[in-house]
Amino acid sequence: MRHWVTAGVLLGVLLFPLLKVSPYVLHIATLIFIWAFIATAWSYMGRFGLVSLGHGAFIGIGAYTAGLMFNLEGLSPWIGMLLGGALAALLALLVGWACFRFGVMGDYFALLTLALGEIVSLLLVAFRDHTGGSLGFTLKRVGTSWLYMQFEDKTHFYYLALAFLVGALFLWRWIDRSKMQKALRAIGEDEVAAATLGVTTIRYKLKITMISAFVAAVGGVLYAQYVTYLNPHTLAGVGPSLDIAFKAILGGMFSLWGPTVGTGIIVLLEEYIRVNYGAKYIGLSQIAYGIALVSLIIFLPKGIYGSLEERFRRRKTPAKN
Repeated sequence: MRHWVTAGVLLGVLLFPLLKVSPYVLHIATLIFIWAFIATAWSYMGRFGLVSLGHGAFIGIGAYTAGLMFNLEGLSPWIGMLLGGALAALLALLVGWACFRFGVMGDYFALLTLALGEIVSLLLVAFRDHTGGSLGFTLKRVGTSWLYMQFEDKTHFYYLALAFLVGALFLWRWIDRSKMQKALRAIGEDEVAAATLGVTTIRYKLKITMISAFVAAVGGVLYAQYVTYLNPHTLAGVGPSLDIAFKAILGGMFSLWGPTVGTGIIVLLEEYIRVNYGAKYIGLSQIAYGIALVSLIIFLPKGIYGSLEERFRRRKTPAKN
């Protein structure tokens, strides 16, 4: 039954652009796919107790690497995406090794990563001769080109972002079926006990951190190529970093679909408030989902989708017995 529902939803998503919906609706759907992709990447490590509040650093590195290489050298964003992802993974390796080697975990790890995101944002501003500083810069327009990941028609990017999101979900499944998932789950429950049993804790934590950083950087490239404008305040720093974590936690970072559901709710809520209240109540959307987030952490710690999924399983289990 569950697989049929999933197949039906996917079929509906695939056929959605054929319903002649407005470009604005396609734009919102594309934003949801891109940010859901990034929130899923964040959850790769967040669900094992490695809560990062600095993923904006990886997004910024990915977006700026690909964007600058494209504007200055004419390099395809597909190659820039790999380079940006590799740089983000390298940074994750350096920071992660220092944290895990010296036992920086829990709240301290979250605070350290929060600072990391802000440092990268400040560096992007400081190198204003190349990055445009606080004003950012605009990508060169080349019309519709798969090689340069730019399209006049929003439908192309809709399907491209959807394909990346599906890829991120498959990667989640791959992690779940690997030995790494068992090791990380054991580490999350009791790291000392896991180490005693022979689990190489630092290696597995570094591995998942680097995967998460690489995929988040790829998401940054996707977003930058879609909006064709890069700004340190929207791609790095504290704001974007917290937004990503909120989206994943709201939907449920322990569930495959949780980050996507949370992203959908927040993006739609932000758009609704922006369109209906606009400049009159600036920041109202952040206040609204901040309150929602605090309420959820207290009453539904597994997020909206995660809690619903758990209830469904509980109701289903007695029926089998």
